[in-house]
Amino acid sequence: MTTKTRYFVIASLLVIGVGLGTGLVAYYVGFPAGAFAGRGPAELDYVPRDVAVLAYADVRDIMTSELRQKLRSTLPMSENGQRELEEKTGINIESDVDRVIGCLYPNREVTNNRGAGMVIARGRFDEGRIEQLMREHGAQVEQYNTKRLIVTDEPHSMSGQFALAFVEPGLVAFGTASVVRTSVDLHQAGNNPQTGVESVTGNEELMNQVRALETGNAWAVGRFDVLTSRAHLPENVASQIPAITWFSVSTHINGGVRGVVRADTRDDEAANNLRDVVRGFLALGKLQTGSRPEIQSLMSSLELGGTGKTVALSFDVPLQVFDLINGLKNQIHH
Repeated sequence: MTTKTRYFVIASLLVIGVGLGTGLVAYYVGFPAGAFAGRGPAELDYVPRDVAVLAYADVRDIMTSELRQKLRSTLPMSENGQRELEEKTGINIESDVDRVIGCLYPNREVTNNRGAGMVIARGRFDEGRIEQLMREHGAQVEQYNTKRLIVTDEPHSMSGQFALAFVEPGLVAFGTASVVRTSVDLHQAGNNPQTGVESVTGNEELMNQVRALETGNAWAVGRFDVLTSRAHLPENVASQIPAITWFSVSTHINGGVRGVVRADTRDDEAANNLRDVVRGFLALGKLQTGSRPEIQSLMSSLELGGTGKTVALSFDVPLQVFDLINGLKNQIHH
């Protein structure tokens, strides 16, 4: 399985951070996200503490949404990655998966200097068929902490070793082997800070971000400063990026897409600077919409808010906007 295929799940979830891109994620991957309360979904118990980006998705909710059906008919997109994932692992995203968690660890796997990642999926899986298919593609099976790990050794890939493990019945973890092993450790021993095995539920700073999310059926939170520090951006680019520490997105996808994108900055001054930048983009966008109703509707749904060090951009895009976009597409093709 190619690196692109293995990580398209995580990458697609992170597109949620763009806000309006969530609808496209719902179509392309079929990964929607579900409601949560209090401490977050139970699967967080198997996510290692040092995660930098965390995203949650309830597949059932979005797979049946009116928006996904609309996007499927009006914005045809390649499903090669989804198909290849099924061919190589036996996991059919559309029929097998109920909900997922995606997580990224930029500071792990220092040997490849690219970080690590994992996806945890809850659903219905044919464990024997999945193991057989992965063996046919060169995977090996090893015993780890009473669990069977299906491992492929690809040292030149993003993940180094890629592993898949059934943490418990109906729950599969797959991604960078070292992260999957830690997930298995968490299942076996639970949270144990004294031994260094602790889940993200013990990361109070990140969990506060999760608790602050508005109710929706898709969300993501992450350390923006950690990501940019690992991006190796040119100095002239890095110096222009606002001093953002945390970002979060909460969306609800059904007949349209509504939600909030938030950024926590280093201080009030940085927040004010970021608001000025966003206001400028919004003003420019509204000026350039002209007689294009599909863009006018989109721009009018955006509202800037937030106080103190927090900047928020809310949006509420009705299904009719996608009809207008589809009409524009048809005009272009004709």
